[in-house]
Amino acid sequence: MPLAAAAAVPAPHPTITLLQTSSLSSVVQGELERMILSGELPPGEKLTEVALATRLGVSRGPLREAFRMLEEAGLVRTEKNRGVFVRSLPVEEAIDIFDLRATMEEFVGRRLAETIAPAALKEVRALVEQMDQAAKAKDAHSYHLLNLRFHDRAVELAGNAKLTAIYRKLIKELSLFRRLNLAEATLMPISANEHRQIVKAIASGDADLAGRAMFDHVMESKARTLKNHPRPAADGAAQPAPEKAAR
Repeated sequence: MPLAAAAAVPAPHPTITLLQTSSLSSVVQGELERMILSGELPPGEKLTEVALATRLGVSRGPLREAFRMLEEAGLVRTEKNRGVFVRSLPVEEAIDIFDLRATMEEFVGRRLAETIAPAALKEVRALVEQMDQAAKAKDAHSYHLLNLRFHDRAVELAGNAKLTAIYRKLIKELSLFRRLNLAEATLMPISANEHRQIVKAIASGDADLAGRAMFDHVMESKARTLKNHPRPAADGAAQPAPEKAAR
């Protein structure tokens, strides 16, 4: 191409450049979020710009924007002069999330008992059946994923977009803690039975019963978490050794 022709090629419009960068940042953010939530990037891990930019094949600009979005989502923290790290969620904050989640899911249970369509009820029943199968197979990983899917779908079916967005943000934060708290084989059948009771209550159309079933289930999860990860003693006294218990 002649030099004159090459010089005539217009530079990308600033808006297009911004959209391209924004889109790429979202893609990078999504991939980093996947790596964090799967445990590939564990709590406390430092996110090194050079290494991640090379690994993901992007420049540092979109990567830094992705870090910002992840910090807003509560998944990473930035330490001055040290860098960006995957957050470690303390047990106290996890308990706060369980308390908030219990109230949210009580609302969801009530709403579903009043409004759930037959096809949606069939869908959540199928998820519980899959959870039963995973529990019988002692497949904690599959059970955990199905459990997340059950609750996410229940919240989604309640039809409140704001609630769904807030719930998902909280669950992502809680996953930073929950990965250390996966279900023991002996507790999976107990959890599965709780989910069966939730679906039974929703199907009955009794809003009070369904709301209470959802609330109690989350509070049982909170109790199991505290049993496995007791709060630090206020006076610094030693805590008894934690028993194995989990979600």
